[in-house]
Amino acid sequence: MPPSKPDAATSVNGGAKKSTAGAESVRLYVKGAILGYKRSKANQDSHTSLIKIDGVVSKPEVEFYLGKRIAYVYKAKTEKKGTMYRCIWGRVMRPHGNVGVVKAKFRKNLPPLSLGGSVRVMMYPSRI
Repeated sequence: MPPSKPDAATSVNGGAKKSTAGAESVRLYVKGAILGYKRSKANQDSHTSLIKIDGVVSKPEVEFYLGKRIAYVYKAKTEKKGTMYRCIWGRVMRPHGNVGVVKAKFRKNLPPLSLGGSVRVMMYPSRI
């Protein structure tokens, strides 16, 4: 068997590989949970969803997230455009109550199967 070629990190450092322990991955979203649809005692409006954002526990903290985009990523049965994953995009509209829940509208209404599932609340667009 011919000897394998040394990789770039080994040949430059004289055998010592560079450590990437100090580098952290950057996540551009905060996790959230879908609580349900906007509703009253007798009626429900499926065009508006209630989302609980992780780490947000009061109405003033919601202010930062107003207008931010939300992605509901799910796995489908059939492949389209080379992937099994699909995404429904939405936007944070306003607070709901005093404990950090927000109302969000999506381009297409979220399916009932999504209730209790997770969403990604993106850190853009910025309003600062």
